[in-house]
Amino acid sequence: MKKYEIEPYKDHTDPDSFAREEAYLRAKKKLDKLVGFYWHLAVYVIINIFLIILIGVNLDRGDQFWSFGTFATALFWGIGLAFHFLSVFGPGFIFGKNWEDRKIKEYMDKDRTDMRRFE
Repeated sequence: MKKYEIEPYKDHTDPDSFAREEAYLRAKKKLDKLVGFYWHLAVYVIINIFLIILIGVNLDRGDQFWSFGTFATALFWGIGLAFHFLSVFGPGFIFGKNWEDRKIKEYMDKDRTDMRRFE
């Protein structure tokens, strides 16, 4: 099975066909990254629930369930998962799509009101 099944150009003279194919390839690449992240997340949840239950069931008398060792795998794997999340969704997920533009406008508006105060 081919990874990307793209239909050949119907009209080789159509200048938009190359742009459409490039857009499709970019979208497919993003989708593959997204699917990879969701699989990573699913495996993380399933394996860590299993490990935590396994550790809890096999505790000796006097051992503490709420200790660092019980959740160490989930913690460190979670850090890796967070980096995977940032690589897929990017910093734009945290700051928003137009965060930079909004901040510039906010600072310009503040500067304008400060300047009007001294007129």
